[in-house]
Amino acid sequence: MSSAKATIGIIGGSGLYEMDGISNLESVEIDTPFGRPSDAVTVGALDGVPVAFLPRHGRGHRINPTNIPFRANVYALKTLGARCIISISAVGSLKEEFAPLDLVVPDQLIDRTRQRNSTFFDGEIVAHVSLSDPYCPAAGQVVSDEARGLGITVHPTGTLVVMEGPAFSTRAESFMYRSWGADIIGMTALPEAKLVREAQMCYATMAWVTDYDCWREETETVTTELVVQNLNRNVAASKKLLRRVVPRLNDLGDDCPCASALDTAIISSLADLSDVYKRKMAPLVGKYFDSAPKE
Repeated sequence: MSSAKATIGIIGGSGLYEMDGISNLESVEIDTPFGRPSDAVTVGALDGVPVAFLPRHGRGHRINPTNIPFRANVYALKTLGARCIISISAVGSLKEEFAPLDLVVPDQLIDRTRQRNSTFFDGEIVAHVSLSDPYCPAAGQVVSDEARGLGITVHPTGTLVVMEGPAFSTRAESFMYRSWGADIIGMTALPEAKLVREAQMCYATMAWVTDYDCWREETETVTTELVVQNLNRNVAASKKLLRRVVPRLNDLGDDCPCASALDTAIISSLADLSDVYKRKMAPLVGKYFDSAPKE
C-alpha cells in the first residue's frame, strides 16, 4: 500500500490531464467504497507542497460529465490527506462582460443536473450540510489575487449554472439561464462542490471561459472545435496560476469553517452504526464516532 500523502488536491478539467513541475512523482491507484476514481492519482511535490493531481475526465478525456465518478474522486483525495481542492473547469459565458479566455472564480452555483449521486450520506447516516455559500471564500480569494498578479483578466465572483450535458444548451435554455442572472455555464462543478463540502475540505474553481454559449447570436454557435481551441490556451495559463496558488492554499488553516462543515449537519445517531459502514465512512466522519454518545 502506498504511503503517499498530499495537502492540496488538484482536479484537472477538460484539456488538463497532467501537471508540470511536480517532483517525486508517484502514480497511486486507489479503490474506494464508491468505486475507482477517474484515473490514477499523481502524488508529489509542487514547489515543495505535497499535492495530488487527478484528471476529472481521465487521461485522454474518456469520461463524459454525467459518468464522472465524483464520489470516488473526492473520497480518494480526502484519504490522501487533502485539506483543500482546487478544480479547473471550462465554461461558457452567459454575459457579454465574461469574455472568452477570461477567468471566473465562481462563488455561487445553480444545479441543473439530474442523473448524478450527489451525497456520501446515502446509507446509515443522514447529514444536511450548509451549501448557502458552496465555495470557500478564502481559497477563492487566493485564486483571484494570484490571477491578477499574472495579468489575467479575472472575475472574482460569479454564478455558475451546472447542466447535465454532454450536449451543449439549446438557445432557449441559454436565454433562460441569462434571465436567472447566471454568469457562466459548465457541466462538472456539481455534485463535486457538494461532496467536497461533505468531506470538510476547502474548494475553489478556476472557471476558464471558452465561448459565449449560444445566446449571443452575432457569434458562431458553440462548437467542440472552438472550445478545444480556447481550452489549449487556458490550460497553459492554468498551469502558471497553479504554481502561484498552491503554496498559498497550503497556508490555509484548519480553522476555516469548511473543515467543520459536518459539526451541525449530522442528524442521525452515530451510536449504533454497523462496523462495515463505520469503516466505509471513517475518512469522512471518523472523528465524530469517538464523540458519539453510547446508548
